[in-house]
Amino acid sequence: MKLYTKTGDAGETSLFDGTRVPKSERRVAAYGDVDELNATLGLALAARLDDDLTALLTDVQRDLFSVGARLADPGHGIAKRVEKADIREANVRRMEDAIDRYDAEVPPLRQFLLPGGSQGASALHLARAVCRRAERSIVGLGVENTPPELLQYINRLSDLLFVLARVINNRQQIQERGW
Repeated sequence: MKLYTKTGDAGETSLFDGTRVPKSERRVAAYGDVDELNATLGLALAARLDDDLTALLTDVQRDLFSVGARLADPGHGIAKRVEKADIREANVRRMEDAIDRYDAEVPPLRQFLLPGGSQGASALHLARAVCRRAERSIVGLGVENTPPELLQYINRLSDLLFVLARVINNRQQIQERGW
């Protein structure tokens, strides 16, 4: 099987239900932003993070494939057919638990921080910004057209990425720079 299909050569792509849409369609842009977010997490992981952070971010990468799959499915049927494509409240709670656990590891936040620090932390700050763009794209689809757990998940994810960037800098004893 060849990697290229040529089915998108005219600027269209297929959603999971077989519908052909322009590649500029908002739904395609939203799951494209999620894909870009996933790639930025890969960049952060290339910085050789601690094992606990690597495991957590790898789980997040898998979840982001599920988010993308759900966004590519306007009929909302894939989560019923493919269990790993389902994002549930449990995914959101798992992320909230991680935010609380890692936030307890860093000094209390007293000011806005300039993004940066180590390579891994800087990549996570970039991922956080991409995450916020993905969130805006998903909200742009209409809250009524988006499963609420996807919005909750992506909203919590930007918070998690921020705290993990702080954790990395803290563990590497890199001073955070305030605004």
